[in-house]
Amino acid sequence: MKKSSSSAPRRVVVKLGTGVLTHGVGQLDEPRIASVCAQIAALRARGAEVLVVSSGAVGLGMGVLGLAKRPAELARKQACAAIGQSLLMQTWQRGFAPLGLKVAQVLLTHEDLRARERHLGVKATFRQLLDYGVVPIINENDTVSAAEIKFGDNDTLSALVASLIEADHLVILSTAPGLVDFRGTRQIVPVVEKITAEIEAMAGGTTSETATGGMISKISAAKLATKSGCGVFIASGAEPDILEKLFAGHGPGTFFVPSGLPLHAKKRWLAWFQRPTGTIRINAGAAAALRERGTSLLAAGVTGADGEFAAGDVVNIAAPDCAVIARGTSSFSSIVVATIAGKKGDELHTLFPGRKHLEVIHRDDLVVL
Repeated sequence: MKKSSSSAPRRVVVKLGTGVLTHGVGQLDEPRIASVCAQIAALRARGAEVLVVSSGAVGLGMGVLGLAKRPAELARKQACAAIGQSLLMQTWQRGFAPLGLKVAQVLLTHEDLRARERHLGVKATFRQLLDYGVVPIINENDTVSAAEIKFGDNDTLSALVASLIEADHLVILSTAPGLVDFRGTRQIVPVVEKITAEIEAMAGGTTSETATGGMISKISAAKLATKSGCGVFIASGAEPDILEKLFAGHGPGTFFVPSGLPLHAKKRWLAWFQRPTGTIRINAGAAAALRERGTSLLAAGVTGADGEFAAGDVVNIAAPDCAVIARGTSSFSSIVVATIAGKKGDELHTLFPGRKHLEVIHRDDLVVL
């Protein structure tokens, strides 16, 4: 597989699915884990900083409890995660200890990355762990995660972590050998320059009793990470020395080329770590101004507001065709936005004396998606 990236990575996030870590419900594949640890140690020896996003806690808990099928009830899944998480960390400690490497457990919910202060705190913690030479082992905090604070799957979590720490590579290792074109050649697609509707149509779900997501979630994660300037590999975790092969440029798998320049850190936070509370609708002229000139959003370009939001909340910005084209921090509540929509000049001066132009969202607080 040809790829457009350096063979000496700077900072890498490696995500491993449950199917890579186990060979049955609750049965760890320790030789494979030891191999992955050795490959990560080799990357570090070449100067790379490596973070691991590891699934497997729920599956290990299922094994301890003798469950053959992933529970549907949230409380039962949380119980499995609570039982399996300590076993998962012990496994990683056993894998890295002979290589002289220490590990750290980091459990996250979406709220930890959504709230700005916690977002920056998590980033600072990662930075300190890497400075100590420790390998962070990251997982969703499934024991406490409810629907409103879940990432959804660890593919998404790995992409958010890659964006947060400004990684130049995300490697998603799973039972899949890469993105396979089942509708055409039935071969692995070696390089994806841009994630189009056709590429997304190649994806499928998962039938595993312990896993979540599937290729659909991996493509979604790749879309997020590449827009943050991070190249993404999807490859088989069963392939011997897969990390070495990928970064040497001849590993079997799919490489997703990063799109454009990375977003500034604050704009990445706005774009990917938020769950907007409402939508501001705009006209075609305002949509063109945002896309082409990077302007602020003025009241004159607003046509309405959907949902309830307060001043300071993050909202979506929708073009006339209802497509979300941007996201930003609103200077006004939904009630005020609806009141000032489309107004300019004397109309605004009446509502806001001395103001003939009103910024609903300043360009520094806005990112075009």
